[in-house]
Amino acid sequence: MPWINNALKKFLAPSLLLLLAGFQSVNDDFTQHIAAKLLDYRRVFPQEKAYLHLDKPYYTTGDTLWFKSYLVEGSLHLADSASNLLYVDLIEQRTGKNVALRRVQLSGGIGHGEIVLADSIVKGAYTIRAYTNWMRNFSEDYFFQKDIYLFDPENIAEPAASAVIDLKFFPEGGQLIAGINTRVAFKAVAGNGLGEDVNGFILNQNKDTVAFYKSDHLGMGRFQFEPKSGDVYDAFAKGKDGQISRFDFPKVMESGYTMIVDNLSNPLKMRVIVYCKMPGKQESGIHIVGHSRGIVAFVAKGKVTAKGLMLNLPTTGLPDGITHLTLFDEQSKPVSERLVFINHNRSLNIKIVSAKTTYKPREKAEIEIAVSDSAGNPVEADVSVAVTDGGQILQQPNDENIVSYLLLSSDLRGFVEQPAYYFDPAKSERKIHLDYLMTTQGWTRFKWEDVLADSLAAPQRFIEQGVTLEGEVKRNNKKLNEKVMLSMYLSNDSLNTFMTSETDENGRFGIYNLVFADSLKIRLQGMNKKGNANLNFRLDPFAAPRATFLKVPFYPVTVDAKQLLEYLKRAEQDQEIARKIRQSRERLLQEVTIKGKKEVQRDSRKIYGSADASIKVTTQMASGGRSILDILAGRVAGVQVVGSGMNASVYIRGNRGEPLFVLDGMPVDKDMISNLNTFDVESIDVLKGPSAAIFGSRGGNGVISILTKRGNENYDYSQDVVPGVLVSKIAGFNVPKEFYAPTYEISKPQNVNPDYRSTLFWAPVLKTNKQGRARFTYFNTDAVTNIDIRAEALSTTGIPGFGKTSYSVD
Repeated sequence: MPWINNALKKFLAPSLLLLLAGFQSVNDDFTQHIAAKLLDYRRVFPQEKAYLHLDKPYYTTGDTLWFKSYLVEGSLHLADSASNLLYVDLIEQRTGKNVALRRVQLSGGIGHGEIVLADSIVKGAYTIRAYTNWMRNFSEDYFFQKDIYLFDPENIAEPAASAVIDLKFFPEGGQLIAGINTRVAFKAVAGNGLGEDVNGFILNQNKDTVAFYKSDHLGMGRFQFEPKSGDVYDAFAKGKDGQISRFDFPKVMESGYTMIVDNLSNPLKMRVIVYCKMPGKQESGIHIVGHSRGIVAFVAKGKVTAKGLMLNLPTTGLPDGITHLTLFDEQSKPVSERLVFINHNRSLNIKIVSAKTTYKPREKAEIEIAVSDSAGNPVEADVSVAVTDGGQILQQPNDENIVSYLLLSSDLRGFVEQPAYYFDPAKSERKIHLDYLMTTQGWTRFKWEDVLADSLAAPQRFIEQGVTLEGEVKRNNKKLNEKVMLSMYLSNDSLNTFMTSETDENGRFGIYNLVFADSLKIRLQGMNKKGNANLNFRLDPFAAPRATFLKVPFYPVTVDAKQLLEYLKRAEQDQEIARKIRQSRERLLQEVTIKGKKEVQRDSRKIYGSADASIKVTTQMASGGRSILDILAGRVAGVQVVGSGMNASVYIRGNRGEPLFVLDGMPVDKDMISNLNTFDVESIDVLKGPSAAIFGSRGGNGVISILTKRGNENYDYSQDVVPGVLVSKIAGFNVPKEFYAPTYEISKPQNVNPDYRSTLFWAPVLKTNKQGRARFTYFNTDAVTNIDIRAEALSTTGIPGFGKTSYSVD
């Protein structure tokens, strides 16, 4: 991907030079080796990140889930990644069943669509996912995943969550070394998958209390600890019910490395302290490599003595997001890791301004969005906007948005609770809490042993820029040992084309990057070099990745009882109105009686009226004769066929010469008719005497008219069962629907219906102009309520942004 390499050079050079300038003893060979290995890995396995902006956090049966999709390159978050096809599916958490699949066509990394939540879908916890075919080369942890809940108006009881707590401890740098004072982070998670406040103590093997701990934020915290040589420790935690539970505590190592990082004291640099304990060694040479999403940011070198090693590393040149620190020993092996978060507040600023602070029900709302960078300069960006009724929909506290996902959640292991909290400048403790998160949910998108390997395995899946059609050809259900030529006829309302291809030696074939909407009819035919067409075809169905859920299904949303009841009541009213309208239309249609004579469309291939005799060719007829003339023999009175196959001659009684042969309305010679595939023929018409006069003197000996299936534009190939031929339909890109919002400026019959929609307005494809501005209008509903407006944006340079506002309707 050359465009990635150019972008990397532009981004990386200034920061790398700035950081390396502070270290006089950097080993150039090691630096070049690590940078080259990471670059090679990124070239073979470039990363993609998908993100979905949903119109609201929860839904009800019969509702519609609207989404805007963003796809970016994984390192720099540049818009318009290589893939043009994004899969979006909805997974029921209880069963893992995929209840909906959408194929979203991307343009410049941007797409949108919807999922209608039919009444047949069971209520409960769901996960909506987004991924590309390329992302399937890696773990499903790479997919965008968001938990939602589908409520049933008739049953809103909350499922009981498990009271079991999972508590884990994480020594900073990765391990506890005897005699070295370090910090130990911890995280407690309840049975519902959310952080749980906890406090407790650490005991050694003598049952002596050696440390206390207490969580500070969402079940996370940190405490100082110096393990003793030969000691074994256990952790104990006190539950809400006063019960004491035991948990495992990390083992103490007698030798090794540890790394402590201070990224909070100084906004311009981070302090890294390295300790080492190696038997028989007074000092040890080490390297510290810092990379941001796979791009090398700095390499530092030093020697660790008994007193340790302290390095001050500048952070001003680092990009916003997670920087991964790896400590390499003298053998250039990774021995310790630590994640730090860099936040220079370089996200887009989104200001949402309403023309009025208060509106009347059904009054027209006028909204302007202004997008600027951190320096206040206007930015052209792709924007998506959701407007919801705050009296029905409770916006989730610190819910995921495009900023928190691209910079944080997408590069951390597991579920990140309230991710937007860490980007709210009003939260004074957010930085230290974010550092807790870095030490408890650390994750890398690769393993160093894979990056440093001498060779990299080829990816199993490829980048899709369109729909893929793959399958297999067999003969008598046995694998082939030769290539087979394939011909394909593809058609739908907007596409009509003929293609040829070839299988490999094992009978596998593939057609790639097909761009079409909705569905496509395909007629596939094959023949080997010997002309044998007795083949079997199988198209590979799309198999969505299996979903893995390790937690008990729960409400993945925060709901207010009053708001939820209001939402469910209004949703039921809207659906009842829609049902009554449909029923009214159905009754109206039942009262209408239409009489008329069916008009039979004339076949444009026939210049004659009715034939003297006509044969409808069936599969049995086609398989019983080697040529069309064999089928004709003995089936029409007065028609005599002499010989068989290619050497057959035909005469119509009373004539000495052979008749005129016509193929789909065009006169042809007999050889063409004799070589025609019998399975391609739809019917045979015979014209004698006066009936053939329309062809003039050429029809003096009669006419035999051959009509093929391909020549009939109305022929239904789905009813055709032919050896060596497969007729099927394949799914293409889903055509997104347009969000319906009523207009109340003009009186319409449907406007008499009450309007209490929970989503008032949804605009997935807004673009700001050169001044960084975009405007839109919509009408408020009948509700007296508060209206929430939320906007998400992405610039072409990969900078995300999020903004929100609200107003009231009185």
